[in-house]
Amino acid sequence: MDWKTLLAYITGTVDQELLLRNEYLVTENRLLRNQLKGRVRLSDGERKALAEIGHKLGKQALQDVATIVKPDTILGWYRQLVAQKFDGSPQRKRPGRPTIDKAVEDLVVRMAQENRSWGYDRIVGALANLGYIISDQTVGNILKRHGVPPAPERKTAILILEIKTYQAWTQAAVRVWIRSRDP
Repeated sequence: MDWKTLLAYITGTVDQELLLRNEYLVTENRLLRNQLKGRVRLSDGERKALAEIGHKLGKQALQDVATIVKPDTILGWYRQLVAQKFDGSPQRKRPGRPTIDKAVEDLVVRMAQENRSWGYDRIVGALANLGYIISDQTVGNILKRHGVPPAPERKTAILILEIKTYQAWTQAAVRVWIRSRDP
């Protein structure tokens, strides 16, 4: 037997077997699809897998095989997949102004707590002396986020920590005074 004939025979039997398997799977899918009630919900990963395979098959083959969704839908998913791949989103930054560094935020809060009479502008000036350029509105937003009141309210408010500190100093002073009086 000639090798070309042998190759054609083997290829033909393999192709015939693949065709029979595909026909069986298509029939099985149609039977299972008829038993389902309602719409089949697909995840994004499943859509992606169907789109990639559907694109390789082409519209004609999809019309014979696809039973869950229409071939145009599958090819549309593929177009969206390609569009997402090349839309440049990894290079894009978030919209709006860049966020303030955590160290600068902590410094703003610390300055406001340690210097109660300082307003937003004074804090901005002190930060500018340290080399940080931010606006007074940003200082206000940072302090609001951290629950620190504005300067006029901060001036009169006594923090709980300060009260406890004053109590501890007073108690220590009373103890020292009492001990100094005992002979």
